[in-house]
Amino acid sequence: MSPFVAEFIGTALLIILGDGVVANVVLNKTKGNNSGWIVITMGWGIAVFVGVYAATTLGSGGHLNPAVTIAMASLGKFDWGMVPQFIAAQMLGAMSGAFVVWLSYRQHFDETNTPGSQLAVFCTAPAIRSPLNNVITEIIGTLVLVLGVLLMSKPDMKLGTLDALPVGLLVLGIGLGVGGPTGYGINPARDLGPRIMHALLPMKNKGGSDWGYAWIPVLGPIIGGLLAGLVFKLIG
Repeated sequence: MSPFVAEFIGTALLIILGDGVVANVVLNKTKGNNSGWIVITMGWGIAVFVGVYAATTLGSGGHLNPAVTIAMASLGKFDWGMVPQFIAAQMLGAMSGAFVVWLSYRQHFDETNTPGSQLAVFCTAPAIRSPLNNVITEIIGTLVLVLGVLLMSKPDMKLGTLDALPVGLLVLGIGLGVGGPTGYGINPARDLGPRIMHALLPMKNKGGSDWGYAWIPVLGPIIGGLLAGLVFKLIG
């Protein structure tokens, strides 16, 4: 299987399970309504495990995140010529996964009369809106994520399937530790792809897609990934 398809499938699974757990918690009349932050962070940790495991098994290396792909390329461990292809696969996978979540929960979206809760299923938003502080939080979370992935993938800079579990646990820890201020996007494709789908899909009571904030969970993770690469060079 081509790495493009593997990245697409892995990212789609990531979003189906990750955005899916958010939908289960925040949308009205679901079985998991109001079950809380611990359920969301656990669900995202499992989502990352499943997505990385699937993509790695299928042969892509399990990036699922432009920040990881760009960091690997900056270290000379991934071909820059493959970066656009991988990011395209990640974006398309994220958009497809978000569509599946909407399809699964479409009645519950229509039963939810708060536009912010609908949007939260698809993408992140800050608890306190402060662009500088929000982007710093995203940089920190992604630095921890990418540095952890780089250290786990030594010496050949490739994740094995068994490494999918510690990556999932790492994301769980990031969510519990530094996820509160921004909802820990830490992945441009994970945030931007579903945000685009929110703008396109029909929902009752739907509000805007908060495009004024959308640059933060894109730029912050890219900067965090590049910084993780620099730190890895210093300590690797």
